[in-house]
Amino acid sequence: MAEASTSTRSRLDTEAIRAAARNLQDGPVTAGYQGDRAGVVAMLNGALATELVCVLRYKRHYFTVSGRENGAVKAEFLQHATQEQEHADMLAERIIQLNGKPDFNPATLPARSHAEYDESDDVQSMVRANLIAERVAIESYRQMIERIGDTDPTTKHLLIQIMAVEEEHADDMRDLLE
Repeated sequence: MAEASTSTRSRLDTEAIRAAARNLQDGPVTAGYQGDRAGVVAMLNGALATELVCVLRYKRHYFTVSGRENGAVKAEFLQHATQEQEHADMLAERIIQLNGKPDFNPATLPARSHAEYDESDDVQSMVRANLIAERVAIESYRQMIERIGDTDPTTKHLLIQIMAVEEEHADDMRDLLE
């Protein structure tokens, strides 16, 4: 009896697998997708806006910082800007995979972003603004991961991956605070 039960459980749903061959316009989203696609796309667009604002903030800080003594800080800002752009690209790609539309509208970025832009002129204020933004991003990703749960493993994995880098960024900024 236990052997038959194990055999039944190990079988895949052949009909669902065959159904995946239909509706090709849905791309990678099959009928078995369990997430709230519209809700996930909306969350990802908020994260996209946040990453784009972070790119702009880090780029401004990179170009604004001067002085030989600030070379390491300047390099850190550029590295983070590059990584934030990679995050934005990854989020936009996932939005497309979910048959959504990534929102790159510059007019609405500040309102949709979880983090804020910063126009500080002194290095320590820049570092502090970036640390605040990284902490905001970390908490945003944590909440998104919690909300998605196990309904969309691909998006969850992506957000965990991005959040790990944001934690590294926060640690870097904390180390630069005087």
